[in-house]
Amino acid sequence: MKMLENKWALVTGASRGIGRQIAKGLSERKCNLILHARKKENLTKIKEDLSESGIQIHCVEAELSDSKALDKMVKEIMENIGAIDILYNNAAIMSKYKEDFFSISIEHYKEIFEVNVWAVIKLCSEFAPQMREKKWGRIINVTSGIENQPQLAPYSISKAAIDKYTKDIAGELKKDNVLVNLLDPGWLKTDLGGKNAWFEVETVLPGALVPALLDDYSTAGELFRAQDYKMLER
Repeated sequence: MKMLENKWALVTGASRGIGRQIAKGLSERKCNLILHARKKENLTKIKEDLSESGIQIHCVEAELSDSKALDKMVKEIMENIGAIDILYNNAAIMSKYKEDFFSISIEHYKEIFEVNVWAVIKLCSEFAPQMREKKWGRIINVTSGIENQPQLAPYSISKAAIDKYTKDIAGELKKDNVLVNLLDPGWLKTDLGGKNAWFEVETVLPGALVPALLDDYSTAGELFRAQDYKMLER
């Protein structure tokens, strides 16, 4: 299957965890990569690991809560790569655990939303029009299956906002073959998920690639659960 070969994908939060696995899976499909992290030096190891894949790799940095840094990153991508084909909005931050739901400050909600929601909307707004013009694009917004956890409300509410935003933008873009979908990676043993999570991080593949491999003018605004997919034809 060569449908991703020579396309360009931006993966946010690519230095570790889910983002690292997504980048690895895309590289096996010969998809060129733009790897994002807070600092470029955090991407040194994954760039080395993928160096023999035969793809082009461009590394960018930005603190996603910093609008100026985000603007700078977008500008760098536009100037060096141009239009991208695939966007994985993977990067996110977790809430601080609070036993008392009502003690969670508004400032903390804002902190979580800056990265988990506003940065996602910004990147979609920047890159989706280019995809629409080309009549091809795949946007995958990483969500969460978390529920009934009021102690982590800012995180779970931010993901609920992403769910609604994804469904709305999916309806806007599907007619132009820009397919926007949600990916639930499962509860994984990552820095964010913790050591008590149900699944090893490697189990995010191959499911995480499915929304990028959809047939033209097909599924949009839907949720894909990574662990639902155990094998994918190569």
